[in-house]
Amino acid sequence: MDTVFKALADATRRQLLDRLRENNGQTLRELCERVEMARQSVTQHLDILERAGLVTVLRRGRERVHYINPTPIHDIEQRWISVFDRPRLDVLRAIKDQAEEYAMTTTVPNYVYVTYIRASADQVWKALTDADLTAQYWGHANVSDWQEGSRWEHRRVDGSDKLDVVGKVLEADQPNRLVVTFEDSPQEERSPSVVTFRIEPHQDIVRLTVTHENLPNEEMLQGISSGWPAVLANLKSLLETGAVLPQAPWEMEPAACS
Repeated sequence: MDTVFKALADATRRQLLDRLRENNGQTLRELCERVEMARQSVTQHLDILERAGLVTVLRRGRERVHYINPTPIHDIEQRWISVFDRPRLDVLRAIKDQAEEYAMTTTVPNYVYVTYIRASADQVWKALTDADLTAQYWGHANVSDWQEGSRWEHRRVDGSDKLDVVGKVLEADQPNRLVVTFEDSPQEERSPSVVTFRIEPHQDIVRLTVTHENLPNEEMLQGISSGWPAVLANLKSLLETGAVLPQAPWEMEPAACS
């Protein structure tokens, strides 16, 4: 956590985070234009923010695209604010509202969320693809053989077997990378959104990066900005403690992530 505070102590780095908050997913060139600073200086500041976990970098061809990552801010809030006399659900709501605020822009960008889990890469992969485990932390069973080209289904576990989301497995590189389409309304004539799970060992833990792309509108962006933090917090709790968080059912609503 020391690296987070050191990164935030610099006004220029806070300005870079503000620029990403206004328009998430920018290249180095775009950020240089917005802060009016030499390329080398911006690069150094971004490296510090990335090491602190405040910025996530994804490659698009030859370019590096930068996204703000609210997870360290969430950790600070949980450590020093949630201990006071404020109901737990209020804290979770504040966290999700903050994540939504960071992700919102005037256009519809990709949504990126990073979390660190004390588990192995194989355990995280199993948590994403095992129907029984997803039923525990997501409230839905993710069902597929998880082979490239196969169909996958997001089934309710309330006895109805209703499918809230269906999709196709685009990539399955166990235990490193899983890419699927999300189709909450297959009958609509629009290309589905795409979710990428990237699993990377990070020292003695795993870094899980979730990217949700091809979002059609801000309404869906708002939904997934609340949905993914709740789902991933529950997944993290299950793997690290063996139990899910005592969340209200609506906090895990799958439609928020479709």
